[in-house]
Formats: sequence, C-alpha cells, structure tokens
Amino acid sequence: MLAAVVLLVAAEGPVMTVTAPDSEYDIGYAELVAGDARGAIEAIENCDKLPESDPARQINHAVALARVGDYEEARDRFAAAARNADRLELQTSTGDWVDSKVLARRGLAMLDSGDFRGYEALAVR
Repeated sequence: MLAAVVLLVAAEGPVMTVTAPDSEYDIGYAELVAGDARGAIEAIENCDKLPESDPARQINHAVALARVGDYEEARDRFAAAARNADRLELQTSTGDWVDSKVLARRGLAMLDSGDFRGYEALAVR
C-alpha cells in the first residue's frame, strides 16, 4: 500500500498537500508548496511513475486545478479519489492518519463552500 502524507497548510484558510513517501514520484508537491499550481499540474500530468488512478495523485491534481480556478475538473478529480477502489491512509501534518476517501470528500466540501477561492497552489509529491 502506498502511503502518502497530507499536510494541512494555512494560506487564507485550509489547504491540502499530499506527498508520496518515495521522492521519485513527482505529483506536483514541490510546486504546490511553492504556490506554483500550473507547474504542479504540469508535473502531475507528466508523472509516469504513478497511474492516474492513484488517490494521492488524484487529490493533488484536484487541488492544483482548484487553485487555478478550474473547479469542475477539480471536482472530477476529487470525486474520482472519493470513489476509487484503492484506499490509502494519508498522514496529516499533525500526525493524524486519514483515509484518502475522507480527504477527497473534504476537498469536495471545500469546493462546495468556496474555500479554494483565493488559493494559488496545492501540491502532492
């Protein structure tokens, strides 16, 4: 099972950041942390180490898309992670372990409440 780390970062509100434990997987983590959502999207879309169906990748992609204002595509990615047959336990920056489906549903809720408006970046490694 692939473990990933989810960091909750404050930048005018809550932000999710997911990272795979193996740094060879570039799913936009560094770019999202740096606030470069477009760079994160490029890194995620060019990642050939993890399948597009990987929940951590889907969550990071959704976050990056939301940060550039592509809310419908972000919703599609969060929804895909929420219904994904693969479930990952993701660790938050506070050390809590959270199911990937729960994080995906939180992302959907953030979209519904407008919490992504004003964000510039979100990242996953």
